[in-house]
Amino acid sequence: MAERRVGTVSRGIRCPIIRQGDDLSKIVTESVLEAAKSEGFELRDRDVIAMTESIVARSQGNYCTVQDIASDVKAKLGGETVGVIFPILSRNRFAICLRGIAMGCKKIVLMLSYPSDEVGNCLVNLDKIDEAGVNPYSDVLSLEKYRELFGENKHEFTGVDYVAYYGDLIKAVGCDVEIIFANQPKAILDYTKNVINCDIHTRARTKRILLAGGAEKVFGLDEIMNAPVNGSGCNEKYGLLGSNKATEDQVKLFPRDCKDLVLAVQKNILDATGKCVEVMVYGDGAFKDPQGKIWELADPVVSPAFTDGLIGTPNELKLKYLADNDFKDLSGEELKKAISESIKAKDSNLVGKMASEGTTPRQLTDLIGSLCDLTSGSGDKGTPVVLVQGYFDNYTN
Repeated sequence: MAERRVGTVSRGIRCPIIRQGDDLSKIVTESVLEAAKSEGFELRDRDVIAMTESIVARSQGNYCTVQDIASDVKAKLGGETVGVIFPILSRNRFAICLRGIAMGCKKIVLMLSYPSDEVGNCLVNLDKIDEAGVNPYSDVLSLEKYRELFGENKHEFTGVDYVAYYGDLIKAVGCDVEIIFANQPKAILDYTKNVINCDIHTRARTKRILLAGGAEKVFGLDEIMNAPVNGSGCNEKYGLLGSNKATEDQVKLFPRDCKDLVLAVQKNILDATGKCVEVMVYGDGAFKDPQGKIWELADPVVSPAFTDGLIGTPNELKLKYLADNDFKDLSGEELKKAISESIKAKDSNLVGKMASEGTTPRQLTDLIGSLCDLTSGSGDKGTPVVLVQGYFDNYTN
């Protein structure tokens, strides 16, 4: 048998536009099988079929309106003055949620983290903060002080001054607003004891600090829209986290209950080809942009659902370590054979072993989801399904 010359391959799979109520498991299965036929490749065991969370949420019809958000916020926080703290700076991700929140309050005290938000969107350059002698760990700045020290700061990529944009958005729905800048969660309690903490990955800690500091009502974004309001969609686990703007008045929520979907696609492929593939749903990847410093992951998790073969982390040896150390005196066929034998004999758990140093100990779903996010892009590629082949191969396959 000829030696295989290709390792991991990632292919964007074109699909029809998905609408609410579509049978997604059928569409995904057919799209992958048709792509294989037209491009002349075959599916193999342990290939990964991945679907973007957006087509899953769309097929589920998992939407809510800004009015639904307003009703939920008012019911939970009382409709008076509410602190809204640590939101990310995003027109797509947060602005529309903020509009709904503001519609459910009389006044919002908006507390922004600085110099950047949680996912790396820059609010003010760190060099300017050093120059001004400001300590972001402890100093609380009013809007006036922020403007006096730093002026207007437009986002490098979007050209939006998010401070003005969020302030205007709140006022536009008839809600009063006060804007402050701080990084200590407790700073908000000097203004109000009712708080919505909008941070994503640090939300449990923020909530703990606020409650210990004397807050009366604290809800994370994951607790807003975590049950239907007026017959809306919801997400029991993540609420508004992972949501996106759908229209000017409607939010597409993160998909819910998608384990059945990934299992259905896995079964469909097995029935059609006899191959056992892995299947996952993915949202944002987890990688940092060196230019804009934006860390992509604005979703609460990379993958809300996946088949069991994707549980865990890679267990890999570093080939260059073996080549430079254990087998530094070998070359050619001898070297290839020695490295192949090491891989075949490797331990099932390489944690702490020098030969695995420098391999990436991240969850498989985070790694593969990031690869898929980069493959599908976030614009007009039209490939909301990604097929990854050879990911579990190594040098010996």
